Amino acid sequence: MATKENKKSTLNEVVTRDYTIHMHKHLHGVTFKKRAPRAVKVIRAFAQKTMGTKDVRLDPSLNQAVWSRGIKSVPHRIRVRLARKRNDDEDAEEKLYTFVSFVPTTNFKGLVTQVVEE
Repeated sequence: MATKENKKSTLNEVVTRDYTIHMHKHLHGVTFKKRAPRAVKVIRAFAQKTMGTKDVRLDPSLNQAVWSRGIKSVPHRIRVRLARKRNDDEDAEEKLYTFVSFVPTTNFKGLVTQVVEE
């Protein structure tokens, strides 16, 4: 069996990936007046789960994309770029944070998760 000493923590790596989030399945059955606020919470939870950081920061362009069609007609899918970055604050609780930004796309067919080189 592999010991914990041999495993390398992937949380310390600074990495950027593009994901497609299927918002429609997360917002099914949610009251109309709570859909856009719930969508923002779903994006935040998705970023926490996939990148493994509690500190998640959303780009204002992402917020505008979610709210672009109003509070009740949130887009069915949304393409986001998750960037795990180092925290420069000395008094920060975590060493890393996740920055979530919007990636404009016209068609979601055939899109897969991609690692972005910056």
